Amino acid sequence: MKKIYLDYNSTTPMAPSVVDAMIPFLREHHGNPSSAHSFGRAAAEAIEDGRGKLAGVFGCQNDEIVFTSGGTESNNLAVKGVMFQSAPSAGGHLVISSLEHAAVFEPARFLERLGYDVTVVGCDQYGVVKLDELESALREDTKLVSVMHANNEVGTIQPIRSIAKLCHDRGILCHTDAAQTFGKIPVSIDELGVDLLTIAGHKFYGPKGIGALYVKKGLTLEPFMHGANHERGMRAGTENTASIVGLCAAAKMAHQCLDDTGEQLTKRRDNLAKMLREAIPDLVIHGEAAKRLPNTLSVAFPRVRGQEILQRAPEVCASTGAACHSTGEVSSETLNAMGVAPELMAGTVRLSLGWYSNEEVIQQAANLLIDAWENLTVSSSA
Repeated sequence: MKKIYLDYNSTTPMAPSVVDAMIPFLREHHGNPSSAHSFGRAAAEAIEDGRGKLAGVFGCQNDEIVFTSGGTESNNLAVKGVMFQSAPSAGGHLVISSLEHAAVFEPARFLERLGYDVTVVGCDQYGVVKLDELESALREDTKLVSVMHANNEVGTIQPIRSIAKLCHDRGILCHTDAAQTFGKIPVSIDELGVDLLTIAGHKFYGPKGIGALYVKKGLTLEPFMHGANHERGMRAGTENTASIVGLCAAAKMAHQCLDDTGEQLTKRRDNLAKMLREAIPDLVIHGEAAKRLPNTLSVAFPRVRGQEILQRAPEVCASTGAACHSTGEVSSETLNAMGVAPELMAGTVRLSLGWYSNEEVIQQAANLLIDAWENLTVSSSA
C-alpha cells in the first residue's frame, strides 16, 4: 500500500508552483542582493517584491517583515532580541506558557541561566493558557510575553488577542509563534494585536530553512547574530533569495485558499476521529472541547503505546504526541501541562492532515490504525 502522510504539523511537501517560482533564482539570478550591478538588483527586487506580498497577507508594512532561516531563528530573535535590550542586572522578566515549542522554551531557559527571570504559565486540561494565571504573572519589570498561537501537538488555539491586550495595558510587548497557524487559519496582525509574530515556510508548503518575523514598526531588537546590516540590522547574512521567493509564493497561495482548505480539513479530521472512535470507544481526543486547528487530531489509543501503533501500521506516517527518552520514559511537555495521565500519554499519536489528505487517504489511515490497535490489544490479552 502507498504511504499515507499524516505528519503535516511536522513539515509539508513543497507546492509545485512554489518550486517553479524558486527555480529562476537557483539557476539564473544568482546575484548577491547587496551588489549594485544588475545581477544583484534582480535578486534585491525579488526579495522586496516578496516582502511586499507577505506584508499584504499579514496586513502590515513592508519594513515590518524580517526574513530569517526559519521558525526557530525567528523565535530566538524575538525573545532574545527583546530581552537583550537590558542586562539581567537591570531587571528583566519574561513570561511564556507551558505549551511552548522548544524554539521558545529553550531560549527562555538560556536567558534564565544568564540571570533573567522567567515565569512559565500553566494551561487547562484542554491545552488553553490560563488567562488569570498569566495576568497574575505580569510584573512591573516584565519585558515580554511569548505564547504560541496554536499548539503543535494537540492543536489548541490560544486567546492571543486577549493576551496581547493584557500586555499592552501594562506597556509589555507580546510575541506569538504562529508557525502552526499560518496557512491553516487566518493570521492577521490587526486581529491578533501582537508586536512580534513568527512563521516558518515549511509549515505551509514552502521551502525549509526559511521563515520570517513580523516586528512592529518602531520596535528595535538586539540581533543575536552579528555581521553586516542586513534586514534592518536585525539579521546579518546574505539573503537566501530563492527561499525567500518560495516562502512568499507559498504564503500568498496558502492565504488565497485558506477558507476552502480550512473547511475541508475540519471535515476530514472529524471524519477520521469518528471512524476511530466508533471502532475504539475508549479513544481519547486531546483538547477536543477547545478550539483547535482544523487539521490536527491528537488521540490516545487505550492500553497500547503510540509507537507500537505506528510500528504495526508502517504505511501511516505520523508522530507520537510524546518524545521517548533514553530512560524508556514517555514525556510530553504539552500533555504534562494538560494533566494527561501517563498511560494516555504513552498511547498518544498525533495525526495532522494537509492538502493531499483526501477522503480515500483518511479511510485507509483509519482502517490501518484500527487494525493495528485491535491486533495489539488481542495479542496482549492472549
